[in-house]
Amino acid sequence: MLKSSNKTDVNTTELIISIDAENFEAAVEREYQRQKKNIQINGFRKGKVSRKLAEKTFGEGAFYEGAINSLLGPEMDAAIAQENLNLVDSPNVEVTSIDKENGVEIKVICVTKPEIEISDYKGIKAAKNVNAVTDADVDKQIDIIRKKNARVVSVEDRAAQIGDEVIIDFEGFFGDEAFEGGKGENHPLLLGSGQFIPGFEDQIAGHNVGDEFDVVVTFPEDYQMSDYAGKEAVFKTKLHSISYEELPEIDDELVKDATEFDSVEEYKADIRTKLEEAAVKQADSAFENAVLEALIAKVDSPIPNCMFEQRIDEIMASFDRQLQQQGMSLKLYCQYTGMNEAAIRDTYRERAEGEVKLRLALEKIVELENIEVSEDEINNSLGEIATANNMDVATVRRFISIPEFTADMKVQKAVELVKENAVVEEAAE
Repeated sequence: MLKSSNKTDVNTTELIISIDAENFEAAVEREYQRQKKNIQINGFRKGKVSRKLAEKTFGEGAFYEGAINSLLGPEMDAAIAQENLNLVDSPNVEVTSIDKENGVEIKVICVTKPEIEISDYKGIKAAKNVNAVTDADVDKQIDIIRKKNARVVSVEDRAAQIGDEVIIDFEGFFGDEAFEGGKGENHPLLLGSGQFIPGFEDQIAGHNVGDEFDVVVTFPEDYQMSDYAGKEAVFKTKLHSISYEELPEIDDELVKDATEFDSVEEYKADIRTKLEEAAVKQADSAFENAVLEALIAKVDSPIPNCMFEQRIDEIMASFDRQLQQQGMSLKLYCQYTGMNEAAIRDTYRERAEGEVKLRLALEKIVELENIEVSEDEINNSLGEIATANNMDVATVRRFISIPEFTADMKVQKAVELVKENAVVEEAAE
């Protein structure tokens, strides 16, 4: 039973749970009976050892741990429910006293969900700037089909220059010793792409087909392979070929062949329309982000650090899954980047803290605004998921926690409420 409940910190409650001697004794007896079949002592058949002998041999508390564990779960759940505590982490349990005459007393430290104070969430001001679409923006899109229809021209009468694509052999050396990963044959390289170590591509420029030469570079101090960082290397290089792309002129004939349009004018008009629509979406997204960032800044209530750590755990798990889909492990990623897992976690800390604060703020707004979702809304959303994944709604329901799904829908409604009530400020030039 719950003996006492004390709030020891902002988001921490200490529960004292007592189990009387009678219930404790009954639990000890049940634990003995559970373990009895496996108890063996010299001179006695397995399973035939009395409790008294077992306790004399193994100690009076031989069955205490199992007995306490069998009682603690229900007692602790009842105490937490009685105090209406919303836990955000596993409780810390400590047995403070135990004996046959007085029973057991247990201290349970509970970290609870913080009570967020949020106000002025309506009328948040943020800039909204829709970027104008220029002729240069349209031309960049036009260049895409020009590149797709480009002609590759081989160069024999001049030296390589930035912008050319070359085919090279190379092998890297530290002094007289070749190093691992520094060799390539018939390797294509677009000069000016920044694919190689700074300075490498510039030294290819100026050489002609058939030239053999040394490229001398220094690995950056922050190079991902620490054994190479800061070292000077010589790459023995041979230039096999030089080529460049010759882009066709944009005309009605090219547009007809490469697109669904009949003229350059029609194609450009369509590009401009799509770019303008994208600019509006981008501005809307930036406005929403700015509004939500302002909402996050309004959260100054103390938040248990475990909530941030849990969110980082979730982000790290997602990152690990992405790496696995690319055929890479987190361990290998750490080797390539020179980072350890703790350092990677730190890069996500600010993001995690913002996401936790935002979720808490939105959940508070749901409460303040009495936001609800109807059964029809839930079914419609589940139907969309089912259609997108070629499943039926019943199957989706088996894979989704409906209470969590409903909570997420309420939070999204809170996002829309905050956005709808936000004020657009004139964007700075």
